[in-house]
Amino acid sequence: MGYGSTGPRGCTTATSDVRKVPGTFHAARNYSPGMGAKAAVADRITGCLLGGAIGDALGAGIEFDSIAAIRSRHGRDGVTGYVEAYGRRGAITDDTQLSLFTTEGIIRASVRGRLRGICHPPSVVRLAYLRWYHTQGQPWPADLPKGPDGWLVEVAGLHHRRAPGTTCLGALGSGAHGEPARPINDSKGCGGVMRAAPAGFPATTTAKRFEFGCEIAALTHGHPCGYLPAGFLAATVGALVDEIDLTSALDGAEAVLQQWPHHDETLAAVRAGRRLASAGAPSPEAIERLGGGWVGEEALAIAIACAASATSFTDALLRAVNHSGDSDSTGSITGNLLGAAASTAVLPEPWLADLELRDVITRLGADAARELRDEPPADGSADGDLWFVRYPGW
Repeated sequence: MGYGSTGPRGCTTATSDVRKVPGTFHAARNYSPGMGAKAAVADRITGCLLGGAIGDALGAGIEFDSIAAIRSRHGRDGVTGYVEAYGRRGAITDDTQLSLFTTEGIIRASVRGRLRGICHPPSVVRLAYLRWYHTQGQPWPADLPKGPDGWLVEVAGLHHRRAPGTTCLGALGSGAHGEPARPINDSKGCGGVMRAAPAGFPATTTAKRFEFGCEIAALTHGHPCGYLPAGFLAATVGALVDEIDLTSALDGAEAVLQQWPHHDETLAAVRAGRRLASAGAPSPEAIERLGGGWVGEEALAIAIACAASATSFTDALLRAVNHSGDSDSTGSITGNLLGAAASTAVLPEPWLADLELRDVITRLGADAARELRDEPPADGSADGDLWFVRYPGW
């Protein structure tokens, strides 16, 4: 897969006006006319990461609870904000941890491609996942020539186990390198899709973003429903970052999905989510007809249903987590979609204020935008040397 270093030109700016129409999420923009396409793209990339982390944190404390238990503990409306998880409010889980390491891996793949002229991005992202694996208390592979480096692995707040998926841990611990054509296992768990949004950040085509999302999910999840939803999410996020509306972005991802083998199950789930959204904001009971979100296609379908029916970021995220299922993953994917669609302007400041590692997430989003869509530091410059220390090309 090839990366472009600059983003699309001439994107239309918008005002900050937000109108609420039932079933329609009108994206506010955290920039003004004349700010420029680069700043707008950077804001949507950061919005995608922060939105996903907010959704993750909202669902973290109720991830394994039924809707009956959620209502019993938190009231008829369920959770209306962060509840305590892992000893604090606003705590992230492995969903955000892995999304951050995905982003770092993509940046480092781009750096390698620029400086070396050749790169296999999924392999570089796999090394990023091994750095995450190391933060979970696992040994660094002895056969690798270098230890875990770069700045992200040194963030102390990432060295916590937040219910990491056994499939991810097992696949990374095996030493094998999964691919769609050579699956490592038959897992269709949502651990592939919930980390895949950053695969949409590079400036390339919808088809290539889809392929890249599938490739990085297949590193650990070998069933088509383990990696095709990841490709779908990456393709959709990429279109949203390019300022394409959500309906058109979903249409484009559907068209690519249908070109892949074994797509029927994922396509059916996507269309079920879109049909549910067309009826208006879904209830928890309606959401549960799509499944629990524990597997890839169900998590994607729930996120689509909540995002496509959204009248506000807050409403959509709360619907995405208040159900009997994998609340942090469905919340995270919904937040990825709406953050990419609307930028950081729609993210509630109280939720941002209490979000764990907010500064780290914001910094990584800005760095991703600079490397993938703007003007990365020149090789041989002082800034470029520091950049390579932060993002070594391997």
